[in-house]
Amino acid sequence: MGPSPLRVVVLAGGISHERDVSLRSGRRVADSLLEHGLTVELRDPDAGLLAALRADRPDVIWPALHGASGEDGALRGLLEFLGIPFVGSRSAGAHLAWDKPVAKIIVAGAGVATPRSITLPRDAFRELGADAVFEAIADELPVPLVVKPAQGGSAQGVTIVDDRANLPRAMVDAYTYGDVALVEQRITGTEIAVGIIDTGDGPVALPAVEIEPLSGVYSFEARYNAGETRFYAPARISDEVAAAAAQAALVAHRALGLRHLSRVDLIVDGAGTPWFLEANVLPGLTETSLLPLALEAAGHDLGWVYSALADAAIRDDS
Repeated sequence: MGPSPLRVVVLAGGISHERDVSLRSGRRVADSLLEHGLTVELRDPDAGLLAALRADRPDVIWPALHGASGEDGALRGLLEFLGIPFVGSRSAGAHLAWDKPVAKIIVAGAGVATPRSITLPRDAFRELGADAVFEAIADELPVPLVVKPAQGGSAQGVTIVDDRANLPRAMVDAYTYGDVALVEQRITGTEIAVGIIDTGDGPVALPAVEIEPLSGVYSFEARYNAGETRFYAPARISDEVAAAAAQAALVAHRALGLRHLSRVDLIVDGAGTPWFLEANVLPGLTETSLLPLALEAAGHDLGWVYSALADAAIRDDS
């Protein structure tokens, strides 16, 4: 009689703005692991979670929690404290990647281009005066701009500003999702995402996925409503540019101290230079998400990869 299959708890749902996306990701992960023969419990985190994990410890946790509850490092820190193996980046790397301005500074320091930007807490407008702040932005960062919450994902609160008169509204939208906003120069080019996986032999870049939203903007709706975006896996870029993008993504992954899996979002300009936008410690894993598309483009079976990542988590924490 062989060994019992790994017992995995997949965490999905939570209370963030991305709850529905998380539930879809978690269901896909759970189904893939079940098909690969693992024992899986799909659980929505609640006030009883930690007590349940301490009383009946699983072999490994597979977090599929998007938004603050799963990606800011807090839950990961608690799992580290409890000594329960889990898939994905440790709390330190998650903290760094979750804060987009901090991630940009670290990745730029490692030699990867990133668009010029300014980080503005909501209080800056109250202390310095809104007119003065907007005038300073206009002088230093000409449109087009991208305004986004400094933390968060799924393009929530993100606005492309082509007319400086629309900047105040964009800032208000960003502040709906947090107290700090990032105002970033918009680089025109091909939007791509490079997934990274590491099942034990070091991080490997997957084929870049090109994103072509039919509306022209890769919004929350374009990400999760089938038919609103065309995806090309692999991306329609030259081998040379693809290699440069893969290298940039690997540099970002390592510089931020990420683990097991990540997705690095880049934009390739007309000269073929990849520009770092952000890194995601828990990429979307829904039926329209980019990492599964990249895994399939590379010829990987999702169940095998997700199971191998669970094995890697146990080895890393043993």
